[in-house]
Amino acid sequence: MTSEAITASAAGTWTLGDLTVNRIGFGAMRLTGSGAFDHGTPSDRDRVIGVLRRAVELGVNHIDTAAFYFSSLRSANELIDRALAPYPEDLVITTKVGPGRDPSGAWFKATPEQLRGQVEENLRQLGRDHLDVVNYRVQGDPETTSLAQHFGALADLRDAGLIRHLGVSNVTPGLLAEAQAIAPVVCVQNRYGLGARSADDDDLLRACGEQGIAFVPFFAIAGEGREAGASATDNDKVLDVARAHGATAAQILLAWTLHQGPHVLAIPGTGNPDHLVANVAAGALRLSQDELARLG
Repeated sequence: MTSEAITASAAGTWTLGDLTVNRIGFGAMRLTGSGAFDHGTPSDRDRVIGVLRRAVELGVNHIDTAAFYFSSLRSANELIDRALAPYPEDLVITTKVGPGRDPSGAWFKATPEQLRGQVEENLRQLGRDHLDVVNYRVQGDPETTSLAQHFGALADLRDAGLIRHLGVSNVTPGLLAEAQAIAPVVCVQNRYGLGARSADDDDLLRACGEQGIAFVPFFAIAGEGREAGASATDNDKVLDVARAHGATAAQILLAWTLHQGPHVLAIPGTGNPDHLVANVAAGALRLSQDELARLG
């Protein structure tokens, strides 16, 4: 497919609370280098700044990031600030808290009392006076974990004006209900993709649609490859559909994701300008019911 003239608006829109975003967005995790977080080759700073600016030119108005997306030389939030500030009025930046990393890169789980510090760190790095959407990411087994104290602390920060809207990540339907009883949830961010989902995942996706909540998969392209990268792009069925559309396997995986419901958003990440153009163009792909059945 011809990608260059296609913008993010081709995928349609959804609302996060009162914020309208194009359903094809951008994930910032890979901006800091070729590996996840502090491993791999450091990114080229000027190149990834160019990718961010090009994303906005292509109509991307939803960027997903986190203060813990940093390597020894790069910080995703600071790259976003450098590339895009002063921010376009329609740009929605979503970040996440709960997990944290100290300056050496070691991980820790934030207490409810530490969440304010994580929110303020995102504010400083992004150069903003409030955060559009903050996702609380559950750590540990979501089947045996409560999020009430942590999510309640974030609800207090929302009431204080530091956060506009709240979301949750790595949750079950029970945890989503627990959060909804405390404050409105505008999005759920869970791992989900072709070949990387279960019946329970499908149920949660449908439940979000019924409640008007955005469902935002991460690793939609990478699948079981997770931080290491794509693992399903050599699937024969995916490749057959890709050939029929003159598209890449990664584009078909993104298109399949968007076809799971009008409330489903995509946040593919890349530091490669050509991959960015291709990812955005995937929002214009329309798969037939027969193709969806073969893939699914």
